[in-house]
Amino acid sequence: MLALTAGLLLAACSTSSPSPSSRASGSAQSSPSASLASGAPSVPPEPTPTPTGGVYAGTTNGEIDPSLADVPEGVYVPNELSGDVTVIDPATFTVVGTFPTGAYPEHVTPDWDLQRLLVSNMNGGTLSVVDPRTAQEVDTIGLAIFPYAVYFTVDGEKAMVVTDYISPSLVKDNGVTFYDRETWELLKFVQIPWPGADDLDLSADGSYLMISCEYSGQLAKVDTNEMALTGHIEVGSLPRDVRLAPDGRAFFVANEGLDGVQVVDPEAMAVTTFIPTGDGAHGLEFSRDTSQMFVANRAAATISVIDLASLKVVATWAVGGSPDEMVLSPDGSQLWASNRYHRSVSVIDTQTGAVLATIPVGASPHGLTYWPQPGRMSIGQNGNMR
Repeated sequence: MLALTAGLLLAACSTSSPSPSSRASGSAQSSPSASLASGAPSVPPEPTPTPTGGVYAGTTNGEIDPSLADVPEGVYVPNELSGDVTVIDPATFTVVGTFPTGAYPEHVTPDWDLQRLLVSNMNGGTLSVVDPRTAQEVDTIGLAIFPYAVYFTVDGEKAMVVTDYISPSLVKDNGVTFYDRETWELLKFVQIPWPGADDLDLSADGSYLMISCEYSGQLAKVDTNEMALTGHIEVGSLPRDVRLAPDGRAFFVANEGLDGVQVVDPEAMAVTTFIPTGDGAHGLEFSRDTSQMFVANRAAATISVIDLASLKVVATWAVGGSPDEMVLSPDGSQLWASNRYHRSVSVIDTQTGAVLATIPVGASPHGLTYWPQPGRMSIGQNGNMR
């Protein structure tokens, strides 16, 4: 089993040699022999502390980027079958607005630079651009493809748009299309030859991504610099959400057909561990301190809590509905989940698992986001922050 640590591995520190001037002066404070003669103990340098949260270190303190100081908090819920987005005030749990989008909005995605939100209208071939300061659509980006989800490289130079085709006859259009993030100039299309390109996450350095192929039982690997498919692993059944472990050494895959979470070693390209959770394991989210992972078991109407140190389920919350994709509140005290088949959103206390509110929204709510979120950049989907 691949061991997971709380943070990224860091290089050991080394002390610097005395400067030429201090060596020439013969100062007792800089001379090793003088220090030994005085009997003063040698004090080793303090090691560099491992950052809490590993690759998610920029999110763990809950602090919002200063550029977003004037952005009011809001929860944005894309309703696939209603063709609109519901806006909720998280302070009062009330709906404060609804605006139409293109056909089949799937995810509300914070842009890499945090300044706007993008709604992927899968059957409309567009991205709705939303100003989070007004909670209104201000522009539309037309694409020659049908966007399921939007992601970004860690340097912010490229946008990666997933096209999710489940029919073998349309697999030629299934994959990831790379664009210039600022101009939306087409860079390259990378075909994924296994139907159902779905959710993805990036490696710690952003040099590659791992993407699930939901109806093919495959997990594919794509080089983000060369923009090329470089490998794949068969994980079986129905892989859905994919998230990088906090220490950057493994990927978690929610497998809806296997009712649990798989741990994948991206170097060995092998499944190292399976964690049973509940019927229809679908969405993944981390606690604010990244010590735990939440798993939405859509068919079981539960949320499982996995301790990342032991890779064991430590709690299962009966929350009702059909919890699908999830997002954490900035302070980590609440988990917001869209109920895909119940036209509602649930708000869950992350300490007790109690349902604090159930809020009616539109038909088939999916990739909701709570904005603004802590972090330096958005990697994509519905608020994968780093």
